[in-house]
Amino acid sequence: MFTGQNNGQRWWQTAAVVAVAASLALSGCSKSPESTSGTSAGPTNSTTTVAPQKVEDIAATVPENIRKSGKLVVGVTIPYTPNEFKDSDGKIVGFDVDLINAVAGVLGLTPDYRESDFAKIIPSIEGGTFDVGMSSFTDTKEREQQVDFVTYFSAGSQWAQKAGAGIDPNNACGKKVSAMAASTQVTDELPAKSKACVAAGKPEIQILTFDGQDAVTNAVVLGQADAMSADSPVTAWAIKQSKGKLESAGPVFDSAPYGWPVKKGSPLAQSLQKALEHLIASGDYKTIVSNWGLEEGAIAKPVINGAIN
Repeated sequence: MFTGQNNGQRWWQTAAVVAVAASLALSGCSKSPESTSGTSAGPTNSTTTVAPQKVEDIAATVPENIRKSGKLVVGVTIPYTPNEFKDSDGKIVGFDVDLINAVAGVLGLTPDYRESDFAKIIPSIEGGTFDVGMSSFTDTKEREQQVDFVTYFSAGSQWAQKAGAGIDPNNACGKKVSAMAASTQVTDELPAKSKACVAAGKPEIQILTFDGQDAVTNAVVLGQADAMSADSPVTAWAIKQSKGKLESAGPVFDSAPYGWPVKKGSPLAQSLQKALEHLIASGDYKTIVSNWGLEEGAIAKPVINGAIN
């Protein structure tokens, strides 16, 4: 549930610097999805998924410059398992990837995935470098001022902890909580909870930010953080892959739509929406969601700019 960088929030920068260094130590800058804790960041290969045929009338709605290029240029930040990450062969895979691959098939395009820092994806869409973003973006009112979104999934936030740790997300004052840099958990959720702690005369939450979700999870497994906060599908996957080392800390909360960002006013938004509607009607969308065990977040109808907040 990523959000853009908030320049007004600087109080956690020191923790971020320390955490990034820890992230590099934990991940070893490896392309492998295996984490140093012994928990798997995802399957070793992509799932068996769908391969829809081009639908001529939908493909005809794609902007001419994209249609002529034959490519859909997609900006993506890796890893955010199980939504987007690299398999054991270094191939970009995941739920989001399977879905964009299917949408591109309907549109008669070949997806061209280009890795980017998360904070640079929307500016790159505005500048025309990327056609669309694919990194578990939350569709927000603030973001809709910059780009348009096509919604495709519903996700909330959820905390994970070491088994038996007894962490309460609503009373975590003084605890160390890890989260993905630039995520809504870092820019909104955790600062708000920490501020409430201070207002009540309690110690603030120590927010540890990392550039990769693997390092966020490892921080909890290795005892560097008391808990982690991430999008609900990411937390569920981390718990599943931890083989009993992690468990949920509280229920899913603050559900909101994921969306694909495109340039403001671009007709590509309607093309993506129509392609996804086709996949929902054909049952291919359900197949993809089920392949990743994410049925709970499936939507019935995509919309353009469906932000809740």
